[in-house]
Amino acid sequence: MLLDTASLYFRAYFGVPDSVRAPDGTPVNAVRGLLDFIARLVQDHRPDDLVACMDADWRPHWRVELIPTYKAHRVAEEIPEGSDVEEIPDTLSPQVPVIEAVLDALGIARVGVDGYEADDVIGTLTGRATGPVDIVTGDRDLFQLVDDARGVRVLYPVKGVGTHQTVDEAWLRGKYGVDGRGYADLALLRGDPSDGLPGVPGIGEKTAAKLLADHGDLDGIMAAVGNPAAKLTPSQRKRLHEARDYLAVAPKVVRVASDAPLPGFTPELPRTPRDPAALDALAERWGLGGSLQRLLSTLRT
Repeated sequence: MLLDTASLYFRAYFGVPDSVRAPDGTPVNAVRGLLDFIARLVQDHRPDDLVACMDADWRPHWRVELIPTYKAHRVAEEIPEGSDVEEIPDTLSPQVPVIEAVLDALGIARVGVDGYEADDVIGTLTGRATGPVDIVTGDRDLFQLVDDARGVRVLYPVKGVGTHQTVDEAWLRGKYGVDGRGYADLALLRGDPSDGLPGVPGIGEKTAAKLLADHGDLDGIMAAVGNPAAKLTPSQRKRLHEARDYLAVAPKVVRVASDAPLPGFTPELPRTPRDPAALDALAERWGLGGSLQRLLSTLRT
């Protein structure tokens, strides 16, 4: 089981009232909400391995070089020689180090790679996996990794900590008309304002799905643009031709990396805390209460 950790703690932050606070009054709604997420996931799915995948770089420079608008609207501060600072709610950012410390004390593997997003860590681990993989994320970008033959599916939270959509190839075909392999091409054609991806003007989701059904993949579509006999309307041909520069670089930006240089780590789901003393101190300092106890109880069973 691979957790898109930032996606989950953002959802926890907005889903759990900020009246959930530490003894000193500091909000810990994201911390406790994430612990509840993990407890429920472990209880329901009993994974052998669990990895909390992290954004060591939420806006990698190599993606921005290809598409400068990539996540540009979420930049709070530009750092010329480093990672730009992401705009995060004031009461969420102080909770992130607490989340990291709690995961470390529990012994839940926490993996990030400089210059890569959590999506890339997930893509690399999925490619290396020798058995089934559950990816837990609220980010549709990772639908591209769904692969029934390899047992790769996405658990997409839709309400609270207990309700999610299981995304497999049948669900993708029913919803979008593509399989996992085709989803990245659909996404880059359609565009995604939340990631600053412009897409091809005039090519929406349904048109993108139809083009992929007719021509197979992005390469097939672009080959059709240069073939007067191919099945394209004049406006589609014109729009795709005008978007050639974007479409030449968009696949590298949209497709998750499969070769991130991962550090060594132990993925096995812990049954007991790695550092009980540190965990006790964190629990007392931050008032983690029932959320932490539920997770510890679930890990023991």
